[in-house]
Amino acid sequence: MPTPASDATATPTSVSFTVCFDAPFWVGVLEVAEAGEVRATRVVFGSEPTDAELFQFLLRHGGALLERAHANPPVTAPERRTARPNPKRAVRLAAREAARVAEGRRGTAAQEAVRLETEQRKSRGAADARRREQAEAERRYALKRAKSKLRKRGR
Repeated sequence: MPTPASDATATPTSVSFTVCFDAPFWVGVLEVAEAGEVRATRVVFGSEPTDAELFQFLLRHGGALLERAHANPPVTAPERRTARPNPKRAVRLAAREAARVAEGRRGTAAQEAVRLETEQRKSRGAADARRREQAEAERRYALKRAKSKLRKRGR
């Protein structure tokens, strides 16, 4: 029985964790890239984490972060090149990327994935809030009807 690592059809997966300052907090972005798709999730740290704190955080919460990233919708991403292009080509690529961003796609594939995750979380939260509000309204109505019946009976 072949192992997943030796399977010829398996696509390589790359995982990266980037920490950056997103005013006023330090934020970590976990990107999982596989088969031309990127899934991402973010975590807010607050103050700037040290290397040792990041290491401990990833040991403790790395599995949960990967699960969160895999639960998010994938975003198609162009294949990354590891070699540095010639400077003139880099300028052309940057201009092309800026034009693409101006057309409507915001930022990198990881940023797009994080944006989709945030929108999904907001819509779930709004639906939960509506459900709770409706249940509370029904509870208040039932209480009001019960009080009305008691008053009608003279109690």
